[in-house]
Amino acid sequence: MRRSFSWREKLGRLVHFRLMIPLMRSPHPPEYTARGVMVGVFWAFTPLIGVQMYLVFLTWLLARRRPRFEFGLIVSLAWTWVTNVATMIPIYYAFYVTGLAMLGRLDAIPPFNHFLQVWQVTLEVEGFFQRIMVYVRIMAAEQGVPMIIGSIPYAVGFAWLSYRWSLKFMRHRHRVRAERRAKHSRPRSSSDANSRAKAPDHTASEGGGLR
Repeated sequence: MRRSFSWREKLGRLVHFRLMIPLMRSPHPPEYTARGVMVGVFWAFTPLIGVQMYLVFLTWLLARRRPRFEFGLIVSLAWTWVTNVATMIPIYYAFYVTGLAMLGRLDAIPPFNHFLQVWQVTLEVEGFFQRIMVYVRIMAAEQGVPMIIGSIPYAVGFAWLSYRWSLKFMRHRHRVRAERRAKHSRPRSSSDANSRAKAPDHTASEGGGLR
């Protein structure tokens, strides 16, 4: 019988398998991995759900020309899942409200239910390209500019925070690994030294025999 998980357990498992495992399995230096997290989170917090992975890939191709800006593609793709179809509408609403506030149009902020009705159309459309067309129509018609402007503080802010956190996390993880390797190598090296010390000096004994 399969075990049923609560929504908290499901969320924890999702975070663990989608985000943390790709991060922990990265064999690259902490800075390289942290840049991957940063790029993934940056694109995650833009109103471009559905094409974020393609944008990460294009960013990766551009970054490869500059070794200082290279990052882990797999980790970056994984961290675009910070936002997804399930969280799209609340996050888009936050972008839209923030953008209207930044433009000084507080009186134009719609209630959430109205915003929800507009965007539920995209979730009901079948087919990737058909959904993209509906998305473009909604963005171009009324909400595009405020939403894009409103997403900038979230994209930049969360990208910077994710870089700092993941860099600290990976440095700690690399340090723990190094300490474990050093700990396991000490008994072996000391036992080798003891065995060499206890071994009889055959050269000396043979030299004595020659005399």
